[in-house]
Amino acid sequence: MPEAHDAGPPVALRGLDHLVLRVADLGRALGFYVDVLGCAIERRRDDLGLVQLRAGASLIDLVPVDGPLGTAGGAAPGREGRNLDHFCLRVEPWDEAALRAHLAAHGVAAGGTARRFGAEGFGPSIYVADPDGNTVELKGPPDA
Repeated sequence: MPEAHDAGPPVALRGLDHLVLRVADLGRALGFYVDVLGCAIERRRDDLGLVQLRAGASLIDLVPVDGPLGTAGGAAPGREGRNLDHFCLRVEPWDEAALRAHLAAHGVAAGGTARRFGAEGFGPSIYVADPDGNTVELKGPPDA
């Protein structure tokens, strides 16, 4: 028998905001995503080891495994190392209290709210973990 679910969360998903990929060779990855797939470089944060690429309405972030952000993910992508750092879902409306209450009611711990950059610009977001330990970022609307 299927599991019973409540009426749903107090938000609606609008789509995938961005995906963060850990890469072994940034130049090779840029060649593929920019030259082969046609992404454009949207923003670089060399101090963090982050290149954000425009992919339609979404972003693909590339993080070299040997950079400041990449080393936090452990081994390089492969059979024993994870490639996906996290993915981000754009939600609306952004009612932080209602969202936190909904997550708590389902036993989901939410991290602190921070202003982060995504496909639509800077805005509020919270990190949560799915049942398999994957990090999911829930992102609100861009700053006014």
